[in-house]
Amino acid sequence: MEINTVEDCFKFRLLRKINPDLKKSERSMEIAKQSLKEAENAIKLKIFQFAVLESYMAMFHSARALLYKDGIQEKSHFAVFVYLKELYSSKIPLHIINFLNIHRIERHETMYGLEYKPEKEDALTALEDAKVFVNQIVKISIKV
Repeated sequence: MEINTVEDCFKFRLLRKINPDLKKSERSMEIAKQSLKEAENAIKLKIFQFAVLESYMAMFHSARALLYKDGIQEKSHFAVFVYLKELYSSKIPLHIINFLNIHRIERHETMYGLEYKPEKEDALTALEDAKVFVNQIVKISIKV
């Protein structure tokens, strides 16, 4: 099964149509902002693995806020990336959308991999990318 388009995501039920839900959208943005704070705190405490995970969660939840606003429920982290890439690339620079996928893979390796252990630089990069990503979502959310 190869997933390349939003149409594929709907076909395989990785994305589903729901009623637009501004309360869930707002709550997702609150979680994103809290995750950024948690990532910063984890770096201060030298818990780099947690910082990487929280940085990704900030990106995921901010992206999810857009989906809730659009009336879309995700059932796959990759599908969120596909959705943003296809439907928001005119509003969000592609390199920023790609942060979500890069750190999705890093999150997976951090959680399940046997070889990868994030270091300070990895955590700092993840946090910086997450800040850029979340700020971009906030910026376009006002216009959407």
